[in-house]
Amino acid sequence: QVQLVESGGGLVQAGGSLRLSCAASGITFSSYTMNWYRQAPGKQRDLVAGISIDGSTNYADSVKGRFTISRDSAKNTMYLQMNSLRPEDTAIYYCNARYALIRSYWGQGTQVTVSS
Repeated sequence: QVQLVESGGGLVQAGGSLRLSCAASGITFSSYTMNWYRQAPGKQRDLVAGISIDGSTNYADSVKGRFTISRDSAKNTMYLQMNSLRPEDTAIYYCNARYALIRSYWGQGTQVTVSS
């Protein structure tokens, strides 16, 4: 059974930092591209950052220079370090694991709220 469990969300003031974690089980973690998505109320779910199996990363323009994605294959865990948070970063953040175009799994999400 595949499980992706996010943690680390919460309430923070603008300019603050949070570190999200996504613990994966039931998959061969090192074979999956891992992604963070977010969804604000009334908006679509958007890609925030991704990290491939070789460690290459990509970011949404809105978070470049502020967020850092990483992965630890020994712990089957992905992270998202979020600095200089803004109110517009408020959303539910979802962990996603993708294997090519044939398998995709989602976590349950963790709420991030940034107050102004």
